[in-house]
Amino acid sequence: MHTHTHTHTHTLNLGILAHVDAGKTSLTERLLHTVGVIDEIGSVDDGSTQTDSLALERLRGITIKSAVVSFAIDDVTVNLIDTPGHPDFIAEVERVLSVLDGAVLVLSAVEGVQAQTRVLMRTLRRLGIPTLIFVNKIDRAGARYADLLESISTRLAPAIVPMGEVRELGTRDARFTPYTGPAPRLLELLAEHDDELLSAYVDDEVTVSCERLRTELAAQTGQGLVHPVFLGSAITGAGIGELVTGIRELLPSAEGDTDGPVSGTVFKVERGPAGEKVAYARMFSGTLRTRDRLPFRDGEEGRVTAISVFDRGSAVRTTSVTAGRIGKLWGLGDIRVGDTIGVPGKGRADHHFSPPTLETVVVPSRVADKGALHLALTQLAEQDPLINLRQDEIRQEISLSLYGEVQKEVIQATLADEFGIDVTFRETTTICVERPVGTGAAVEFNGKGPNPFLATVGLRVDPAPVGSGVEFRLEAELGSMPYAFFKAVEDTVRETLGQGIHGWQVTDCTVTMTHSGYSPRQSHAHQRFDKSMSSTGADFRGLTPLVLMDALRQAGTQVHEPMHRFRLEAPTDTLGAVLPALAKLRAAPQTTRTRGTASVLEGRIPAARVHELEQQLPGMTRGEGELESAFDHYAPVARGMLPERPRTDHNPLDRKEYLLNVTRRLAG
Repeated sequence: MHTHTHTHTHTLNLGILAHVDAGKTSLTERLLHTVGVIDEIGSVDDGSTQTDSLALERLRGITIKSAVVSFAIDDVTVNLIDTPGHPDFIAEVERVLSVLDGAVLVLSAVEGVQAQTRVLMRTLRRLGIPTLIFVNKIDRAGARYADLLESISTRLAPAIVPMGEVRELGTRDARFTPYTGPAPRLLELLAEHDDELLSAYVDDEVTVSCERLRTELAAQTGQGLVHPVFLGSAITGAGIGELVTGIRELLPSAEGDTDGPVSGTVFKVERGPAGEKVAYARMFSGTLRTRDRLPFRDGEEGRVTAISVFDRGSAVRTTSVTAGRIGKLWGLGDIRVGDTIGVPGKGRADHHFSPPTLETVVVPSRVADKGALHLALTQLAEQDPLINLRQDEIRQEISLSLYGEVQKEVIQATLADEFGIDVTFRETTTICVERPVGTGAAVEFNGKGPNPFLATVGLRVDPAPVGSGVEFRLEAELGSMPYAFFKAVEDTVRETLGQGIHGWQVTDCTVTMTHSGYSPRQSHAHQRFDKSMSSTGADFRGLTPLVLMDALRQAGTQVHEPMHRFRLEAPTDTLGAVLPALAKLRAAPQTTRTRGTASVLEGRIPAARVHELEQQLPGMTRGEGELESAFDHYAPVARGMLPERPRTDHNPLDRKEYLLNVTRRLAG
């Protein structure tokens, strides 16, 4: 079954997921305590409150926040991978989920199934990740059991297998007693996917051994067909031992062909003590060795200078990392989270993540923090590819792209806690894109007319299919001028398209260089190279934006706004209030299904209006409405309300202003 060179150990890459209040941190802490990673547990323990020293608090905090904590359960090395705490950034969560072999989804016995729990479960099921469910807080007043299982099977996953019973529910002495024999209805449930068990189920006389049922339960859990449910309390430790056994016996170990082509996914990037980049990669296939040259994103390459792997509790320096395992890799300077290393397509993370659709300006409370803020945000952006920054030199401001309003709070807290910087935000605006409508072309010749640059650049802009991005092509002869000048034009084209006619990123177009020309190096005998008579890269970088914007103006662009698809569940008797509110927010429901007393609406809504809907929903639905939304596509903005974005470049739309800006910069 396993073609592991390490016969002594199997690896299981595990994630623990939960909505905000389900107790993920305390469960993680209790789990690490149970398997012997941390010695003491915080909060109230055994009825006697013990105050932790700050150092221990910090140590525990750091352990739990680590990208990977590794420990052994018998013959299995478990790598516990830190999953982002906030399901609001489902794209970020998905990126990490794609490297897991299995997951534990945590619910609270008191709060039950939350909207976020459903988003997480839906994502786990879509990615095909084997998942155990853990119901936490059985010791709390108000803890539920029977009706909670009912709600889990109707709202999360139909095929659930409770693994035991709870005694003394809702008290300090609550405990979890695993079933000694097979769980009730287990045979019936497993028989749905196994013909041999089905005939045994139909024919009462045939008994099926516990062993056979256990094996089949593990197999079907591993295929994501059923979800075993454990119950317990992270605070008292009830049910945790059973959960640990379940993790070892029911979740499948990592597999992968160690001799196949090298392929892996980077799920975290951090900075080492000397500021060097360290990438965490889950290997899906092959064996990666130090000094290997590795292709990743868009033809970039890097050489791995050092590798650590996780084995039985700690990261150990080694010379290679094999399929199924996680390696910390040094030496890849340009690597980002989400990059595939080696051959793409082995991991589950093959889909593109949706773009952030909102933007806000981050303002430091103390003006003196400007520099520190920029540095801090740059570091955050490196660790999290979902954070994009735009620096506005003219207004001296930093804009930050967002997936949702909640992300502001998280970033605000992170800046305060980790960097000691207090910030506020301006109102959130929507990020639109521009697409060329037609074709446009322009050219300026070296030494002719109003062109102050020693360069000839001709460009044509054509619309391209939706989703194709920006392609740069050459019609001019490559040999006609030094390659560095062509490269300067291409780089400048890509940079300039960051702000179109209306200030938005221009996408889905092909830019073709139709004319090229330069003044060769002029130097007189015994004299220095004469810059005033010879072309430099700066000439091409200076001229390209003017030509490109002329061509773009001619082509014309259309502004498109981001649209989300949404799924809204609400009591049917509240639709009378919900539907008019949706219409006001320019949301278009496309399907409505009624199930019992609840209705589910699915449709499209402008990204700009999602937050308002979130805020209005509880009031309209007695607090029972649930909304999920995610980016779907860009749609043309209706005429008459064209959103413009203030420019942060030298404004190549205004030739006079642009030349003043650029030549002043060159002279300076």
